[in-house]
Amino acid sequence: MERPLDALRAPACLLARLYVAQVFFLSGLTKLRDWDTTLALFMDEYHVPLLPPAVAAWMGTCGEVGLPVLLVLGLGGRFAAVGLSVVNVVAVLSLSDIAPAALQQHISWGIVLAALALFGPGSWAVDSAWARPKNWF
Repeated sequence: MERPLDALRAPACLLARLYVAQVFFLSGLTKLRDWDTTLALFMDEYHVPLLPPAVAAWMGTCGEVGLPVLLVLGLGGRFAAVGLSVVNVVAVLSLSDIAPAALQQHISWGIVLAALALFGPGSWAVDSAWARPKNWF
């Protein structure tokens, strides 16, 4: 039973990376499409602690667009997973009234991101390819 499950580890990690990256990347693209609305949301709806709304909007959007690309490639995979975890937690904390279904989604994404941060992006990742010893001769 162990060998077949081990064979599924790499594709499972890739699917997890693709799933959670898509969620955050699409959210980032939505923010970029209408920057004025994004700024208004950060001023009125999202109350990010310690940051001015414009800075929070810029940082959140950059994180949602850049980190998923790294996660999909598995390039700095653990860093990207931790970074998206921060974005995820800040999103939950900055909304004063979050619907139970939305909170459940954020929890699910958090679990996937925690697993990727703890166990790495898998062997189908740039990180793993670079870590393998090269047999040049």
